[in-house]
Amino acid sequence: MGKMSAGFFRVFKDHRKLHKSQKSKDFNIANSSLMSNIIQNHDFSNGLHSWYTNCCDGIVISPEVGTSNEQARKPCNRYASIANRKESWQGLEQDITSRVSSGLSYTLCARVGVSGHLQGRADVIATLKLEYCGLETKYMSITRTSVSNGRWEKLEGTFVLSDKPDRVVFYLEGPAPGVNLLIESVVVSCANSDGTIGICISDEDENIISNPKFDDGLNNWSGRGCKIAIHDSMRDGKILPVSGKFFASATHRTQNWNGIQQDISGRVHRKLAYNVTAIVRIFGDNVTNADVRATLWVQTPDSREHYIAIAKVNATDKEWVQLQGKFLLNGSQSKAVIYLEGPPPGVDILVDSFVVKHAEKIPPSPPPVIEDADYGVNIITNSNLRDGTNGWFPLGNCVLRIATGSPHVLPPAARDTLGPHEPLSGHSIHATNRTQTWMGPAQIITDKIKLYLTYQVSAWVRLSHGATGPQNVNVAIGVDSQWVNGGQVEINDDRWHEISGSFRIEKQPGKVMVYVQGPAPGIGFMVAGFQIFAVDRRTRFRQLKQQTDKIRKRDITLKFSSSHSSSMRGTMVKIKQIQNSFPIGSCISRTNLDNEDFVAFFLKNFNWAVFGNELKWYWTEPQHGNFNYRDADELLKFCDDNGIPVRGHCIFWEVEDTVQNWIKSLGRNDLVMAVENRLNGLLSRYKGKMKHHDVNNEMLHGSFYQDRLGKDARANMFKTANQLDPSAMLFVNDYHVEDGCDTRSSPEKYIEQILDLGEQGAPVGGIGIQGHIECPVGGIVCAALNKLGIVGLPIWFTELDVSSANEYVRADDLEVMMREAFAHPGVEGIMLWGFWELFMSRDNSHLVNAEGDVNEAGIRFLELKKEWLSSAHGHVNEKSEFAFRGFEGTYEVEIVTFCEKIVKTFVVEKGDADASEVMVLIEL
Repeated sequence: MGKMSAGFFRVFKDHRKLHKSQKSKDFNIANSSLMSNIIQNHDFSNGLHSWYTNCCDGIVISPEVGTSNEQARKPCNRYASIANRKESWQGLEQDITSRVSSGLSYTLCARVGVSGHLQGRADVIATLKLEYCGLETKYMSITRTSVSNGRWEKLEGTFVLSDKPDRVVFYLEGPAPGVNLLIESVVVSCANSDGTIGICISDEDENIISNPKFDDGLNNWSGRGCKIAIHDSMRDGKILPVSGKFFASATHRTQNWNGIQQDISGRVHRKLAYNVTAIVRIFGDNVTNADVRATLWVQTPDSREHYIAIAKVNATDKEWVQLQGKFLLNGSQSKAVIYLEGPPPGVDILVDSFVVKHAEKIPPSPPPVIEDADYGVNIITNSNLRDGTNGWFPLGNCVLRIATGSPHVLPPAARDTLGPHEPLSGHSIHATNRTQTWMGPAQIITDKIKLYLTYQVSAWVRLSHGATGPQNVNVAIGVDSQWVNGGQVEINDDRWHEISGSFRIEKQPGKVMVYVQGPAPGIGFMVAGFQIFAVDRRTRFRQLKQQTDKIRKRDITLKFSSSHSSSMRGTMVKIKQIQNSFPIGSCISRTNLDNEDFVAFFLKNFNWAVFGNELKWYWTEPQHGNFNYRDADELLKFCDDNGIPVRGHCIFWEVEDTVQNWIKSLGRNDLVMAVENRLNGLLSRYKGKMKHHDVNNEMLHGSFYQDRLGKDARANMFKTANQLDPSAMLFVNDYHVEDGCDTRSSPEKYIEQILDLGEQGAPVGGIGIQGHIECPVGGIVCAALNKLGIVGLPIWFTELDVSSANEYVRADDLEVMMREAFAHPGVEGIMLWGFWELFMSRDNSHLVNAEGDVNEAGIRFLELKKEWLSSAHGHVNEKSEFAFRGFEGTYEVEIVTFCEKIVKTFVVEKGDADASEVMVLIEL
């Protein structure tokens, strides 16, 4: 946290940043937290009462006592001085056995110093001694800090006891023999009743990096597998510091992970978000740019290690650039080291400054105000081409002319969105003499675009007569110097094809141009019925609600049976659904389980789970024969303990970049054996425990195993998996199937792949649509689902996430996807690819902010979950029955009579698609 003002620190319960203008309030909070301090006589106001010296001497020095040298280094308050230390482990201790419990988090905040004959700095260490009857004594290192003679430093850390020893002793130790240990105060705070942790915040400096601008040379810094140096300039004065007098370099790097690092153990706290900012550049021969990454290495109290990728930036050898990122620790850490890495070996990393601060809460963007949206109105000029090429121009030196013979009806996706529409003219615009792939017809639409509106793109396209395929045709939206994919289609015949897509612009552009491009140079193409129009999502939501009621609700009749009366006619009943049984799950990771707030939200709002990485082959066997099933086992136990079904993701991953190097190095026969071992090892271990398995992920986008093992390799994976675990439903799983923006994964190609696997005997049981989507349009998504539904297999959205910096727009996108899925009869489950900030693969896609606040997208999600719970009330009829219409799932019924109120629980099970009615017997 940086150096503290003498004699004062504060502890607060609220995770939000406290402003310096609130000092009086802060002081009250400090007093409140000190009342929960489990350390007795924490400030030595009662001498050494409750404290014991460990084979050394100790006295308490008051402010008015001591020599002038002591006066110069003592704080305003009294402090303990521990002298005559013969060993580094000797210090001051206190028995805290009766005041700690297992499973709870404790935060340490102390002020310490050293004195005596000392050159440089000395470590002060906080340690727990854990004694067990009849067993070996254990030692748990909490944290350490480096202290120089005459300076007071803050010692911070957290710990959790996994079990309860017979005796727990807290002690401070560390400096070399002969060096006195000075202690002013010690606070160890238990988790507060609301689940938050007492945190120490420095009044003076919020940056938890010590010596961030290298004013004190290389103190507190070290090399991670390399050397580090300090500079005031380099390259004959051409490289100068920008924020201080010095900068540092990481040199003699032989590995990408080599770099400059700092131990911040005890200075970072769980469940708090931190912003990281560093000024960096590179220096080396023959390398002008390279990625520099900030990474946090964490060791937990149970000796588990993991790495947190914080940020990366493409750095150059020409100028300083800023690296920015954010991170959060879910659980307690016994050690945390932050470092810079990334460039190739031999390239130096230069760092000018390094800042890690508690992240301030950023207020959400306001909901966008859109006036005169003109939903459904085509913004393309002369779309029907009745006025020749007016409004159009050729991009590049191609030639545009008008042709006839194109379709007279709108493409299907546009018809699904717009409904009945006037016929098209039958005219098309023909682009010829193309010498570049990007050449084609274009229009400027800058003044017609409105921010935050989602636009649907729709057109008919066809290759010129005699052209050979396959060829991609793409609608591109040029926004200033960038371009956005508005949809694409692959054509390999001479028929008309539909192209559909969507886009949205969220920042004011200088110029927006739409153009059609894609086929190889020399190949002409035709475009007809080109439409770009804003989508009215609210109108479609109303339609989807009606569709949802038809396919998801059932006519339910409660039949009451009572031994006390022959009839219950007229009895009042109130019915409330507790949980909808439709699967709505989320991706979770092992580190998430260490955050009780994450766990609480997950268990309350999701009923299925999928593991983010912990089942993937590169995680379970990173090196040949080196297995790691611990994380997956712990996640599975958590799910089993809470009745959460699990999807297995994934057995194999066909994309080459995701395959471990040791697998890539295998010859064919060894690879066959490795694949068999993977199938046997994973599926034997988890037989009957996973409801689904994604057998070979993203087979439309990769072909690593098929290229090396032959066309039947994929089908054999399915067949073997089914033999090893017949109870699991086996899925194909891929992305961009539903949005029209990727020709490799169109619904038609997905269907072709599924049917081909079936012909080879692969027992494909389900279709996985990942759902990583931009600017979703319901009509386009529904059209893809309708096509896939023809196959007759269950469809799941397996990795759904949407992204927008504006939380209200993100909420709209999420609602589009969830309503489309829930209203479609072919969809049998929705899995979100996470929900918690900093633990998702896409930025601006979270529902819950890093420190636990539910944002607008999360609120919308919860509103949808609430909408999909049924309720009813009324009176029992003369047949002792009460009928209502509701979703499948778990219900409570409250029966109110003159003398009592009875509450019963019943379940409406998933029935056959044709079985719209269900009878439930309620016995009283």
